[in-house]
Amino acid sequence: MRIKMKQKLAVLLSVLLMLALIAGCSSKSDSRQMSGNRDTDSVVIAMDPNSEPASGFDPAFGWGAGEHVHEPLIQSTLTVTSLDLTIENDLALEYAASEDGMLWTVKIRDDVKFTDGEPLTAEDVAFTYNTVKASSSVNDFTMLDYAEATEDTTVLFHMTRPFSIWPYTMAVVGIVPEHAYDSTSYGSNPIGSGRYVLKQWDKGQQVILKANPDYYGDAPLMKTVTIVFMEEDATFLAAQAGEVDLAYTSATYSDQTVDGYSLAAYQSVDNRGFNLPAIPEQTTESGETIGNDLTSDVQVRRAINIGVDRQEMIDHVLNGYGSPSYSVCDQLPWYHPASEVTYDPDAAKALLEEAGWKTGEDGIREKDGVKAELTLLYATGDSVRQALAADFSDQLKELGISCTLEGVGWDTAYDRAQSDPLIWGWGAHTPMELYNIYHTMEDTGLAQYSPYSNDTVDAYMDQALACSDLEESYELWQKAQWDGTTGVTQDGDIPWVWLVNIDHLYWVRDGLQVAEQKIHPHGHGWSIVNNVDQWSWS
Repeated sequence: MRIKMKQKLAVLLSVLLMLALIAGCSSKSDSRQMSGNRDTDSVVIAMDPNSEPASGFDPAFGWGAGEHVHEPLIQSTLTVTSLDLTIENDLALEYAASEDGMLWTVKIRDDVKFTDGEPLTAEDVAFTYNTVKASSSVNDFTMLDYAEATEDTTVLFHMTRPFSIWPYTMAVVGIVPEHAYDSTSYGSNPIGSGRYVLKQWDKGQQVILKANPDYYGDAPLMKTVTIVFMEEDATFLAAQAGEVDLAYTSATYSDQTVDGYSLAAYQSVDNRGFNLPAIPEQTTESGETIGNDLTSDVQVRRAINIGVDRQEMIDHVLNGYGSPSYSVCDQLPWYHPASEVTYDPDAAKALLEEAGWKTGEDGIREKDGVKAELTLLYATGDSVRQALAADFSDQLKELGISCTLEGVGWDTAYDRAQSDPLIWGWGAHTPMELYNIYHTMEDTGLAQYSPYSNDTVDAYMDQALACSDLEESYELWQKAQWDGTTGVTQDGDIPWVWLVNIDHLYWVRDGLQVAEQKIHPHGHGWSIVNNVDQWSWS
């Protein structure tokens, strides 16, 4: 996107004023030394303002968890996810589930201290989880009954139901000190045992993290991490001015160049796709309209899935920065390769013909008096989703399906998606994403975000959660996607059509060595700094 000169000057002025204010708020030792006098152990990172944690750095209120999962940095976690998204230990030395899956026993290290010098014990772990269960508004902890410490280094998690993927939950919950926790102030003044200490937080402007000198693991290479919060236009200009070392950006800016920086693209499972309501239009007992007479035809859903050119979307909407998406969990350990399809518009048209959707004089298909017409919804203000929806609409027109685009607010989008396809963004480091999208809810008899239900798919996911072995559960999650007969892939029910995974783009200053990244989840924010302690300058 090119900014008009007056706009550019206004934004640049605001950037310079903001950076001057930030520098003024920081001590000389905290501020970034640029040019030839550069510090070799500090870094300045620009993030979107939405990345700033509204409730501070308290795991009970979403820090590290929620929609955009990341490592909490300030606090330690029991486990962590590796580069291939399998589980490794952090505070935990070992863990195991009982045969019935109703009890998890975790043994923790005995050499960890909080930054106030007090030891971290199993009591702190139990306190944290009980607090998060009672307070969290962003994570589902209904699977946990309660946690208890049986000795200084042993924690028992009593479950309300078997939950084989509990180690993934343990990877995002930062441990807080029972003796120093106050729900009203902890978020602004967190005490943890992680790699970094919160040195300074100027709300709406910046966060400064300092390496924890008493960290029990490898000492961070980056001793000072400064994160400034800026809108995308301002971030681009800050990079042009050389005021940041790494700055988030989007495909909109990918045709630009910045002296002294390169554009880095990191793979993600940050996908975009449409739900396809899988039941005919009907009115519920409460008077709500759900379902869609066009997408309720499975042959239509299958035709759409193979009739969309994902690479064209990547090339023309994302400027080449993305990958085709075929599921909500591409590239993750529980992904089923049967999800992948080949673009074949002729086969898509043949499916529609075989299903009785015949082309009318106006070029739009029709069957039994039902026109092949859809309203495609996108979130108002999201230019990328709008552009993808427009491209999707153009491609469906080639198949004989007429689409109308409509921008909606999230206050109504969830309800509207029960009858009209909505372009969503998903992608998480847990198989629970599959469950949340496809599993039937008890109260409605349909999936949560789009009307769909399959007893066999439900059963596989239930078995996966009840499995006593995490690795074995992956196969069950895969069978929920496709078992050779049924599932949510092309030859099955295909109640969603996935389009693209969006690369996360950053301007990176020459000489900054960003450590190898995990596949990023949904959300363009703190995931990039999961391993900032391992970054270095050359």
